[in-house]
Amino acid sequence: MSALAALLKNEAALVVRFRDTLLREQEILRAGTSDELADINTKKLALAESLNTLGAERAQALSPGQESTTDMHAWLAAHPRDTESAKLWAGLLAVAREARGINEVNGSLINALHQKTSDALSILTRSESEQSLYSRDGQAASTTGSRIIDSA
Repeated sequence: MSALAALLKNEAALVVRFRDTLLREQEILRAGTSDELADINTKKLALAESLNTLGAERAQALSPGQESTTDMHAWLAAHPRDTESAKLWAGLLAVAREARGINEVNGSLINALHQKTSDALSILTRSESEQSLYSRDGQAASTTGSRIIDSA
């Protein structure tokens, strides 16, 4: 196994762990509970940091001592015999695309839950000035001071 293939194998394993963490986050969001979200967020941040580190190591392995980084596709084209690295890279990209899709769904779920919470808070904190009654002619009328009538 080449050094690059070993790096790609580690990076692919981390991407799978990241995807699985996103799937767990999605389960929690769909359940509507938030108890585990802080822990999931901590795991995601740690995995993202590790992925960034491995990505930098891969970039260094692709173009050691060079100022500009060689693209992975260009490196694979220049090294057609390293089929193991090509296979690992293709798998890594597939899982990364899957993780991106899951992350987008999670973002939509978070937005929906946020909107639901905002709507509930808006209803609960609505001020009295918004709670007006209407007169016979359909115009807004001020409250009468009678609790029974004003609550109708």
